[in-house]
Amino acid sequence: QIQLAESGGASVQSGGTLKLSCLASGDTISAYTMGWFRQAPGKEREGIAGLDIDGTASYAEFVKGRFTISRDIAKNTLYLLMSSLQPEDTAMYYCAAAPADRVTVLSSYPPAPKDFSDWGQGTQVTVSS
Repeated sequence: QIQLAESGGASVQSGGTLKLSCLASGDTISAYTMGWFRQAPGKEREGIAGLDIDGTASYAEFVKGRFTISRDIAKNTLYLLMSSLQPEDTAMYYCAAAPADRVTVLSSYPPAPKDFSDWGQGTQVTVSS
C-alpha cells in the first residue's frame, strides 16, 4: 500500500507562488492515478488536479492556468506548483492516490475524493491579502 506525505505548505502574500510536494513510499506513484485536493474550514474537500499513469493531467476550472501538477518518478514525488495565489486558495492541501485500473483523470473529473483511497496528512496553505 502506498503511503503519502505532503510538504511545502506556508503562509504567502496574495499573488505569490508556492510548490507543494507529496513524497510516496511503499509503492511507486507511476502505478497510480494521483490527485491534489484541498479543504477549507467549513467546506467540503474538493479536487484540484489529477495525473494519470501516462502523464495526462486534468485541472478543476478554478485553478486552470494557475496551478500545475507534475511528478518525478525517480524521486517518487508528486508536485503542485501554485501561482497567482489568492486568499480563497487558503486551505489544507492533500495528495491522494487511486488504483489506475479503476480511476483515470477522465473518469474522475474533476478529481472526486470518493474515488481516491490513499491519502496524506495534508499541508496548510494560507494566503493573505
